[in-house]
Amino acid sequence: MRKRLVAGNWKMNGSRESIESLLSSILAGVPANETEVLVLSPFPYLGQVAEQLKSSRIQWGAQNVSDQDAGAYTGEVSGAMLRDFQCSHVLVGHSERRALYADTDELVAAKFVAAQRHGITPVLCVGETQQEREQGETLAVVERQLMAVVNKAGIEALGSAVLAYEPVWAIGTGLTASPEQAQEVHSALRAKIAALDTQIAQSISILYGGSVKAASAPSLFSCEDIDGGLIGGASLDPAEFLAICSVAD
Repeated sequence: MRKRLVAGNWKMNGSRESIESLLSSILAGVPANETEVLVLSPFPYLGQVAEQLKSSRIQWGAQNVSDQDAGAYTGEVSGAMLRDFQCSHVLVGHSERRALYADTDELVAAKFVAAQRHGITPVLCVGETQQEREQGETLAVVERQLMAVVNKAGIEALGSAVLAYEPVWAIGTGLTASPEQAQEVHSALRAKIAALDTQIAQSISILYGGSVKAASAPSLFSCEDIDGGLIGGASLDPAEFLAICSVAD
């Protein structure tokens, strides 16, 4: 069975004090199993997170990265800067970046490439809106988002990446895709990759993100093509997050 990866995406939440407390609780209770545990921190707290986790098996990363390496890009954070904080992973293409900050498929692909250029594993997010699902466009949307990256970076680049399916309508709404709905999309994504490279299709982790809770995790994670979760709000509750980590094993 592939090792599962559970990612905690804190979004724009936290303070020095709350993050120290949260990480202390996670460190004290993280299961001693083979599940990969990853936390994705806001930029200002990366140094604190790196210091607190450096002697643990928990990995850390960031929630965004610039497509540029350096220069007159005020407010941007480059892959080289993230490497200074020993980030192992970074989100690219999260639905909130796409919707609120106009991250197009092309820009997401450029960020993906930039992350890998600096030795950071991109966690590529794809997903459809409620309207796109109702119009029967789900698979077309997620495959378009995936192929924008493949066309720019090459299929081989997915061998050093993580893929996350996050239906936009299930993020922060309390709604969760049914296991059948999620599995259908995960299976389609894996099949799309397999058509280009069967080995990468078998090895890539495809996570589900969308209001995952400890109660919904067992049925989701038992699906053949769901390799773990991209956890948002629940990752701010250490007891809930640790319960999800335990399920993932």
